[in-house]
Amino acid sequence: MSASGSKLVTVENLQVQFFGGTNPVRAVDGVSFDIAEGETVALVGESGCGKSVTAMSLARLVPQPPGCYAGGRILFGGQDVLAMDEATLRKLRGRDISYVFQEPGSALNPVFTIGWQIMEAICIHRPDADARAEALEMMRLVGIPEPEQRLKSYPHELSGGQQQRVMIAMAIACRPKLLVADEPTTALDVTIQAQILDLLRDLQKRLGMAMLLITHNLGLVAETAHRMFVMYAGRIVESGAAPEVLAQPRHPYTRALLEAVPRLEGTEGRLKAIEGTVPNPAELPPGCKFHPRCIFAGERCRVEEPVWEAQSPECGVRCFFWKELA
Repeated sequence: MSASGSKLVTVENLQVQFFGGTNPVRAVDGVSFDIAEGETVALVGESGCGKSVTAMSLARLVPQPPGCYAGGRILFGGQDVLAMDEATLRKLRGRDISYVFQEPGSALNPVFTIGWQIMEAICIHRPDADARAEALEMMRLVGIPEPEQRLKSYPHELSGGQQQRVMIAMAIACRPKLLVADEPTTALDVTIQAQILDLLRDLQKRLGMAMLLITHNLGLVAETAHRMFVMYAGRIVESGAAPEVLAQPRHPYTRALLEAVPRLEGTEGRLKAIEGTVPNPAELPPGCKFHPRCIFAGERCRVEEPVWEAQSPECGVRCFFWKELA
């Protein structure tokens, strides 16, 4: 897989903080990456590492307060999203950047029909279009059977897989340039996960949109992404072409994530796990943020924070000992 097109989104040194106590909590701390037109980029890491906050920031969806954009830029089409006024933001959201959120049963509004929820975005961003006809076309495009009947249904009348397809139909109704898929296969069984993944890939090719995939599932990354960025404690700790990073990880955290993936072969012994948990953003450890859980950590890691080392414009790592681990 390879990326194509010019840069669509550029995130530069993004910093997002939350206020709720005496000190601000740094949920996203100096994150930088870009997404090209038609490209799939994966943002990978455990829950609590800052992936979803980063993704929501692309359309400035983090509530303020308690959130605060403390620094950086998010360039979309040459404009800084963090400097946009509310009218410009409303045009951006849903039209140029759309989201597929995890757990569609919670994301869909239970008191409105499926048709109403799909047509809402079309009416806002494409007022000259026939909203009902477009909604039917979206339902057919995502493979929902009996779309005319399902337009009248409520979310609770659909299965989990159908609800996720409805979420995707809502997201692509205005032909966005960027689709942000936040854990799009969470809570779905394995068969449905594969179907949703195939659907996203097919729609991306048909519509020519870029996609940001937020996940902790490295199998999805291997099948889908051109490039990947590994996040830990609010920072990017490794980046590069997805096949290369998965084949030869340079950061201990990336290596640990890969070793924790269940495999069919070699079933003897217990499944490997990463000891400990992602640190509380309000109580980050000194030095390298991963050192309390890292089996390779030395004294330097406990007192000094590693800087970003770029091996190329698209490849880098944040670790003192990456050369020894490569």
